[in-house]
Formats: sequence, structure tokens, C-alpha cells
Amino acid sequence: MSIFSIFSKQRTAPAARERLQVLLAHERVSAGSDLVSLLREEILAVIAKHVQVDSERVRVTMDRDEHMSILEIDVEIPLGASVRAA
Repeated sequence: MSIFSIFSKQRTAPAARERLQVLLAHERVSAGSDLVSLLREEILAVIAKHVQVDSERVRVTMDRDEHMSILEIDVEIPLGASVRAA
């Protein structure tokens, strides 16, 4: 690690992906946690850095079976939405 790495632009996607992996692993172990609500709020925060969307237009659901969990994310982005650089 160099001193110049402090000034480099941080990537949000790898950090968000890592958080999702940790949360999903935690969800498999603990019962009764409100994981979907927590994921929805974090996903909204990440999306808000790039484009303005109505929070009512973001749906996060999780389906579980014996062997896996499936996370489904639906985001309605308006055609005229302005994209912001993160």
C-alpha cells in the first residue's frame, strides 16, 4: 500500500457485494433477522449515489429453499433520470 492509495477513488460496488455476501451468510445462520429490510436500505443508499429513484419503486425480496436463498432486486429507473458520478 502506498501513500497515494489514500487519494484514489474508492469503489463502492466491491464493498456492496462484500456486504451482501456477509449479510447472506449471517442470514443463513440466524433466524428472525430482518435481513430484507436492511438490504433494501443499503441498496437504496448505493443507488442514490448514482441516480435519483423513488424509494417506493425499489423492491427487494428473498426466497429460501432447503439449499439456497435467492435475493431478487427490482429497481424502476425513470427514462429521464440523470446519472451522477460517485
